[in-house]
Amino acid sequence: MRKFSFNTCSSIRFGSGMLSEVGQIAKSTLGSRILLVTDPGIVAVGIVDRAVAMLEDSGVEVVVYADVQADPSESVVLAAADLAKTDRQGVIGLGGGSSLDVAKLSALLAVGAQTLPEIYGVGKAVGPRLPLMLVPTTAGTGSEVTPISIVTTGTSEKMGVVSPLLLPDIAILDPDLTLGLPPHITAATGIDAMVHAIEAYASTSSNNNPVSRHLAKEALRLMGGALERAVHHGHDSAARAEMLLGSMLAGQAFANSPVAAVHALAYPIGGHYHVPHGLSNALVLPHVLRFNCCTSPQPYAEIAAIVFPKLATMNSTETAAAFADELATLSERCGLPQRLRDMGIDQSDLPMLARDAMSQTRLLVNNPRTVTEADALEIYTSAW
Repeated sequence: MRKFSFNTCSSIRFGSGMLSEVGQIAKSTLGSRILLVTDPGIVAVGIVDRAVAMLEDSGVEVVVYADVQADPSESVVLAAADLAKTDRQGVIGLGGGSSLDVAKLSALLAVGAQTLPEIYGVGKAVGPRLPLMLVPTTAGTGSEVTPISIVTTGTSEKMGVVSPLLLPDIAILDPDLTLGLPPHITAATGIDAMVHAIEAYASTSSNNNPVSRHLAKEALRLMGGALERAVHHGHDSAARAEMLLGSMLAGQAFANSPVAAVHALAYPIGGHYHVPHGLSNALVLPHVLRFNCCTSPQPYAEIAAIVFPKLATMNSTETAAAFADELATLSERCGLPQRLRDMGIDQSDLPMLARDAMSQTRLLVNNPRTVTEADALEIYTSAW
C-alpha cells in the first residue's frame, strides 16, 4: 500500500438543534470577540439573528459581515478581513460555501503578513490565522471540512487558496438549518456534493487513498437515497440530515483526493455567466463522465450501484456509461436545467470556455483521462 496523508478539521459537531450550542462552543474555542461572516439570504431568514443572540447570551461580542455574494470577489474577502483585524479573537462562517470560504480567508489574512495574491495556489499560505468555526447552511460544498477557498478575480477568473491552515478548528453541522432551502438550491448543492464524492473516488491524484474512497462511497450511499426526498419534500428532516452528513463526508474525501475535470469545466461557466457552482457541475457532469468512461470505466462502475442499485448486474463498461446517463436523469428529476443553452450560453462562446478550462491545471491533472482543449470543446458542445 502506497503512502498517503489525510487531514481534516480537529472537531465536528453534528445534530439537529446544534446551532443552540454555538455560543458556548465559540466562547471556549474562539474567544469573546468574534467576527461572523455570512450573506444577506441567511440574514433574511433569521438565522443570523438567532446565532448572534446565542453568542451574546454566552458573553461573546459579535461583529457581523453580511455582504458575501455567490462567487465572492477579492474585494469581499478583503472587506471581511479588515473587520477581522479590528481586535477580533476568532471568526465564524455561517452560510453556504461562499460565506465559509470568505470566513476562512478572513481568519488567515487578519493576522498573517501575506497578501491575498501571495497565497493563491497550493501550499502558499504560511499563517498564522485566527481561530475558526464553520457552520454550513447548505448540503453541498463541504467547505466546512476542506482546506480550500475559491475567489473570483477580475471579471470571471477563479483562483484557489489551498492550505491545511484553512481547515477550521471546529465544524458545526445542524441539519435544521437546511430545512428552508428552496428545491432548486437543494438540487444544485446536492449534485455538487455528489460530484465531490464521484471525482474524489476516481481521482488519479497520488494521494487518492483508502480513507477518501471509503468516505466517498458512504457519502454517495447517503445522498443517493436522500437527494430527491430533500428536493421534493424539503421538510423531511431525515433526508436533510443524510444530505448534510453526506456532503461533509464528500468534502473530507475530495479535500484529500482532489477533484478533476468536472470542476475544471464548471469553473469557467460560473465565472463568465454567474451560474451557481453546483449547477455548473451538474450541467457538465454526465458529459465528462461519458468522456472518461471511454478509457477508465472501472472507478465509476465500482460506485454506480451505490447510487443506482439497478446497475449492479452490468459489466464495468456498461455500468459506467449507464451511471452517467442515470446522473443526468437524476438531475432532470430534481428540476435542474440540462443544457448550457438553457443558461443563456451562446454556442459561439464554447471555444472561449474550453480555453479557460485549460487554465485549471490543478484540477485537470487528477482526471482519469487527459483532457485537451479540443476535448474540452467537444464536452461543452455535448453539454450545449
